[in-house]
Amino acid sequence: MDVHKAVNFAGVLIHALTYEAMFVQIDRWIQDKGTRSHHIACINAYCVALALDSLYLASIYNSADIAGPDGMPFVYWIRWVQRRSCERFYAPEIVSRLIARSEHSGYTFYFYGGAPDVLEKMIEGLRGRHPYLRVVGSHSPPFRRLTEEEDRQICERINQVSPDIVCVGLGTPKQDYWIDEHLNKIPGSVMISCGATFDFFGGRVRMAPKAIQQMGLEWLFRFFGQDRTRLFRRYTVMHARFLWNFGLQVFGRRHLEAKRLPRP
Repeated sequence: MDVHKAVNFAGVLIHALTYEAMFVQIDRWIQDKGTRSHHIACINAYCVALALDSLYLASIYNSADIAGPDGMPFVYWIRWVQRRSCERFYAPEIVSRLIARSEHSGYTFYFYGGAPDVLEKMIEGLRGRHPYLRVVGSHSPPFRRLTEEEDRQICERINQVSPDIVCVGLGTPKQDYWIDEHLNKIPGSVMISCGATFDFFGGRVRMAPKAIQQMGLEWLFRFFGQDRTRLFRRYTVMHARFLWNFGLQVFGRRHLEAKRLPRP
């Protein structure tokens, strides 16, 4: 994506983009299965807060082919302050729209991540709602770093089926590290960091109603939901850290450059 169409949020570039523009870009990428894969990152306040402590993670986000705003406050800022067209790039919405589009485009999907039972329920539910959905494979990896041999076997299996879309649900930031490491190992796909999408679609966690999402209060819904213990630090300490650093940027007290490290 053109960096001139991106907004710097405390050192992380977020693209001002619409879904229609994303679809056009994805169609172009998928036409050439011989190139490296492409990374669609969904950036929220937690991602930016984590990137403040990691140049590597910040560079992954800043090098993403699409870094979409996953959070209505980002969208409102881009629309109202930057005066640009922008939609929220919420991973469950991205996946849902791509699945709906696949009825005519023929996109094929691979799902990587999630607990085995959640992954199975998710795919079963998606196929029930979308009979045309083409899932060419899935894998629930162990909750640890894979050995080189295990990783090689996974890459071989994914490359054999050559999916158009790889949905990666390993949690933030693990899923973005995994995607960055596999852009060249698994060519010709579009890889999406899906966060809690697998848990939502697999029925483990309840998704916030649409109205709450549109108000930008999904974090509050999840904070008081079944994952509140796990998310407590994210929605208190980490969000406060983002707000503090972005506030310093807005008032000209601190500028964090959006740095990009060269990809191999």
